[in-house]
Amino acid sequence: MPYRLIRPLFFALEAERAHHLSIRLLRLMPTPAPLAPDSALAQTVAGIAFPNPVGLAAGYDKEGLVAHKMHGLGFGFAELGTLTPLPQPGNALPRLFRLVEDRAVINRMGFNNGGQAAAAERIAKRKRPGGPIIGINIGANKDAADRIADYATGVTCMAPLADYLTVNISSPNTPGLRALQDRAALDQLLGAVMAARGSGKTPIFLKVAPDLEPTDVEDIAAACIDHRIDALIVSNTTISRPSLHSPHAGEAGGLSGAPLHDMALQRLRDFRRALGTRLPLIGVGGIANAEQAYARIRAGASLIQLYSALVYEGPYLAKRINAGLKMLMARDGVKNIGEIVGIDA
Repeated sequence: MPYRLIRPLFFALEAERAHHLSIRLLRLMPTPAPLAPDSALAQTVAGIAFPNPVGLAAGYDKEGLVAHKMHGLGFGFAELGTLTPLPQPGNALPRLFRLVEDRAVINRMGFNNGGQAAAAERIAKRKRPGGPIIGINIGANKDAADRIADYATGVTCMAPLADYLTVNISSPNTPGLRALQDRAALDQLLGAVMAARGSGKTPIFLKVAPDLEPTDVEDIAAACIDHRIDALIVSNTTISRPSLHSPHAGEAGGLSGAPLHDMALQRLRDFRRALGTRLPLIGVGGIANAEQAYARIRAGASLIQLYSALVYEGPYLAKRINAGLKMLMARDGVKNIGEIVGIDA
């Protein structure tokens, strides 16, 4: 059934209830066969062979309930979480808002999840050699006495189960978390994270906010190189408020969706300028069609992720973006998507 016909049913529900309903429906879906790599779209990033460049961003599947099925919707990889060492309920309800007039979302979820131990048991049961690529996004508990120790715990617990780990220091909904993006704190954090990984081979990605100054970009880029981080995810939600039209525009939390597009694209360009080709970049924020995904890749992203656009465009958006990317590549005479990474930088 076309999504435009069933979307009003989801939109009649409060946003978080609709989110949980979508998870329940996906849990009923049979687990699809492995996704075959597409010769035009496949590439290797951080030592991982991605069948296509379109990934599901963290935040949708917080508990690892359906990430292993998302390739059935066309995603080349899925990132679950954010997971914290201990269970926590997150912030008070309501905490998720659709800004329909702006094709946007505001959330202040606050890393609500059942904890890493419960998720690890669930993920371990589903992990199969040759299975879909699953990233695990880790964070710190809100009341942690030592947040850096929480990240080290997350690496120790989740690295054996992940194709890659994402260190998330970019959420605006855990007070003080973004302070870990400051150079001194970031050096301490990344040192602890890499030490916790030890001799393991699980790639470590870092996810940063879009609300950065030029000096922040330079400092983060230098820290990633110094600590041998494997990739940088640019970016998370924004605390800024561009011109919005929805009645929910004044809600506190992180803004995602269409209004984030230009800022996220600019931050990607900034990091490409600072890093060159020394570190793979993953572009996130406001991507809702193949043209925007293509532009993000040409600006320097080896991979892209999306989430909020699914609310407005439906569950098969990844398939449509991949098909559109191939059409754009054929138009430009491009045989493999890796050929155009950063071509506009």
